[in-house]
Amino acid sequence: MKPINNHDIQFCSLEPCHFERVLALGNHVHGDNYLNEEGLEKLFTQSFQNNVNASFVSLKGDKLIGFRLTIAANNWQPDEWCTPQQWNTPAEQVCYFKCNTVDSNYRGAGIGSKLLSLSIQKAQEQGASAGLAHIWLASPGNSAFRYFSKCGGKLIKRHPGKWQSSCIEDGYICPICNDSCECVAAEMLLNF
Repeated sequence: MKPINNHDIQFCSLEPCHFERVLALGNHVHGDNYLNEEGLEKLFTQSFQNNVNASFVSLKGDKLIGFRLTIAANNWQPDEWCTPQQWNTPAEQVCYFKCNTVDSNYRGAGIGSKLLSLSIQKAQEQGASAGLAHIWLASPGNSAFRYFSKCGGKLIKRHPGKWQSSCIEDGYICPICNDSCECVAAEMLLNF
């Protein structure tokens, strides 16, 4: 693991002044049109409950090197890619971890774990007792699944083609499949 110099790395709540850099990093890592300005503004609004923001960014100087987008419990609805009857947690107590993204030059230094920890703390303040994520099983070396499992996430169900509608409706370009994403998502629940 790369050491983190706390004097160089700063963690703070997501704010609109970060949007441009979040969009750039998110689309670079996850594929073109994974995030857009309108969607990010909506995610930002959904991050709040009781004036508490559950989304965070990590900065090194002015450079945004990571972010965690978390939707507060009750600010999202389970869809066809969710299996709430298998969660063993009331849906109204489950936040949604949209994505965790770290610049490739800073991975392995604990930044993603710190972002998750901060989001969990704020989600708990909002009343959540668990968080749901759809983990990209095509990540290099299946690192996303390994990471979320190590953090305590439990596999609920695998969902082939979860991001296909994003390709059709939003012009998402998957870094693996291009414009017709067949990647499998692992629906995973992390209890706090």
